[in-house]
Amino acid sequence: MAQQTMTPLTRRALVRGAAGLAALSAAGARAQGAAQKPPAGQPLDGGPLHLVVPYPAGGSTDRAARLLADAIGPALGVPVLVENRAGAGGRLAAQQVHREPAGRNVLLLANPAPMLVAPLVQKEDGYNPQTDYRPVSEITRYAFGIAVGPAVPVQAFGPLRGWMQANPEKVSVGVPATGSLPHFFALMLAGQLKLDLPVVGYKGSAPLLNDLMGGHVPVAVDTLDALEPLHRAGKLRILATSDERRSASLPQVPTFKESGLTLSASGWNALFAPASLPAPRLQRIAAAVERAMADPAVRKRFADADLVPVGSGPAQTARMLDAYRAQWTPVIRDSGFKP
Repeated sequence: MAQQTMTPLTRRALVRGAAGLAALSAAGARAQGAAQKPPAGQPLDGGPLHLVVPYPAGGSTDRAARLLADAIGPALGVPVLVENRAGAGGRLAAQQVHREPAGRNVLLLANPAPMLVAPLVQKEDGYNPQTDYRPVSEITRYAFGIAVGPAVPVQAFGPLRGWMQANPEKVSVGVPATGSLPHFFALMLAGQLKLDLPVVGYKGSAPLLNDLMGGHVPVAVDTLDALEPLHRAGKLRILATSDERRSASLPQVPTFKESGLTLSASGWNALFAPASLPAPRLQRIAAAVERAMADPAVRKRFADADLVPVGSGPAQTARMLDAYRAQWTPVIRDSGFKP
């Protein structure tokens, strides 16, 4: 039997072999990574993404949705379609979206009205925001402001406080809707001022601000994006804002804290997925949203539309929602508000 001999491996052969193994390993890792993270242009499983807005077109939530749709569509490789489903203060859309078939790509972009307030004041809504939905991202955040029309002869919050205390029979505070965060913020403000302030709910910001400018209601609490254009036009005066810091677009207007109150609050527009949305799709959508909202060009488009962009991930958004529930639940329940 012939004896088999082995040719000794040279140093060059060893190097070539190691390089080949490394290349195979890298190729395998790339293939595995591609399987876990689809290329940006690869279409999202399930077809087009439906982005539902629970309010009519033209408002701040709708503007945020349309900017977001434009920003994430290319990364997901499918059309992102904005659908306005207004009704019942946002609850109608929240009821419908969580009942969508599991295979359909659908998200809800909502503010606190249907996702925080409604569960505390409605006996039965047909959905539970904490179990029927998963947070995806906080898209925008907004502050509130207190404003007066031409009939109130003050230029700053301190004199307004004195005027309200001296003229209780003339004072009422208009808000864009009963059961909205501006409504509950007005109640918080009344508590800190130790005043009995009648709160008048309107059907939206437009009729509220028309009455403010016309002198039919002396004071209004609304979101800054609603108040700011008329403030700039000189038709009303914003006297204080509710955030921790002054608004970048209104640096001359002090916060409530700077005006002597221990009061700060803000609202949000956040993206939610129904619990039935498959986890891999949710992860891909969340990653696309986070990347888009970190893009300076996208953030500028939001700022140009009078929106303050955020763009948090799912875990950070969940923590934000927990903090909001802790802040607002006692205020809403103590108000005794019933729709």
